[in-house]
Amino acid sequence: MRQTNEIGDCVRRSLERYFKDLDGATPRSVYDMVLKNVERPLLEVVLDHAEGNQTIAAEMLGINRNTLRKKMLSLKIKT
Repeated sequence: MRQTNEIGDCVRRSLERYFKDLDGATPRSVYDMVLKNVERPLLEVVLDHAEGNQTIAAEMLGINRNTLRKKMLSLKIKT
């Protein structure tokens, strides 16, 4: 389970740096920002490990293949 902690630690450090860099400005839509910045590389790496096979990638992600295809379409990810 260490990998999960490493990812969480990376996100935590990035968010801490983001808030520090705001220099007093009010943050907006942090949740959406994080999801948008994490989802694309997540899908790309998993698809790469699945050698472009969307069925296998969806299984690895724990989502339905149609959901994966919709996400790929919305993020303009090609295999």
